[in-house]
Amino acid sequence: MIFETIAKTGHEEVVFCHNKDAGLKAIIAIHNTVLGPALGGLRMWPYKTEQEAVNDVLRLSRGMTYKNAVAGLNLGGGKGVIIGDPSRDKSEALFRAFGRFVNSLNGRYITAEDVGIDVNDMEYVFRETEYVTGVHQVHGGSGDPSPFTAFGTLQGLMAALQFKHGNEDVGKYSYAVQGAGHVGSEFIKLLREQGAKVFVTDINKDLVQRCVDELGCEAVGLDEIYDVDADVYSPCALGGTLNAQTIDRIKAKIICGAANNQLATDAIGDELTRRGVLYAPDYAVNAGGVMNISLEIDGYNRERAMRMMRQIYYNLGRIFEISKTENVPTYLAADRLAEERISIIGRIKLPHMGNGGTRFQGRMRGQ
Repeated sequence: MIFETIAKTGHEEVVFCHNKDAGLKAIIAIHNTVLGPALGGLRMWPYKTEQEAVNDVLRLSRGMTYKNAVAGLNLGGGKGVIIGDPSRDKSEALFRAFGRFVNSLNGRYITAEDVGIDVNDMEYVFRETEYVTGVHQVHGGSGDPSPFTAFGTLQGLMAALQFKHGNEDVGKYSYAVQGAGHVGSEFIKLLREQGAKVFVTDINKDLVQRCVDELGCEAVGLDEIYDVDADVYSPCALGGTLNAQTIDRIKAKIICGAANNQLATDAIGDELTRRGVLYAPDYAVNAGGVMNISLEIDGYNRERAMRMMRQIYYNLGRIFEISKTENVPTYLAADRLAEERISIIGRIKLPHMGNGGTRFQGRMRGQ
């Protein structure tokens, strides 16, 4: 069953990592390394079953292949998951054990932080391998990627506004933002800096209250966010919020947010297109974080990272044009852009960083 699934999804390698002493149960999935080594974050989650963890890592790693390809990076797609509760199961031994498994792959997979993981956890991984990004700035890393993901999301939003309305006046429109966590709150700050009206919700009421008190947002209930009469719906939390139960309630004509896997099914994407709603494909929009940490491979520079985020604007413009000229939904247009790049680079066989691993330049290893 597992081999059939891997064959169907096109993965190159799936590694099951177990260390009894450290309590580590993890999976690393390498989907595609045509463009370069597989870069993708490490997620820690209390999966109910091992099969659920397998399904998640396969889905997420494939998504990283497409995200990195569309972003124009010389990187393939991969992902790591640790089975465990991040609120109680973290330890130095756990992350160092995981780091040793990453190191054993000799650069085919480069890890980073994702859901349930922070920069402190990455520090432990970094003690065992150099194939890790998102470490603290003292090691030549870039730290928290959230501000860059948010800034990249703003670039995607501006491209969507330009395509739909012929302007980039962010402050002219209203936004229903679902999620006020690390990325969501940074995105809301950017919207409010331009004077935009922002409605916000989150499962954490304290985060919502902070947005109200400090940023001047209007709070709405978790379920009410779908009924808000806003110009843009911005999912910045869980995936799958665009589904059969919600799309009839969403009044926005643009959907652009930082969450992963926003469409519950492809059919939802088809229906949004039929209704004239412009959907900005999630993995093209939220690529700012991975763009930022990718620069650590050659030696990190913040100014260069901020310039790089602007590419998201142009990528979304190309996706919208493909959608228009080929008469396909935007999610399919994004896939075609990614697949075309992978195919072309694969055919010409350019030397890439995946051969024999990659070395991190400009960063001294911490001990």
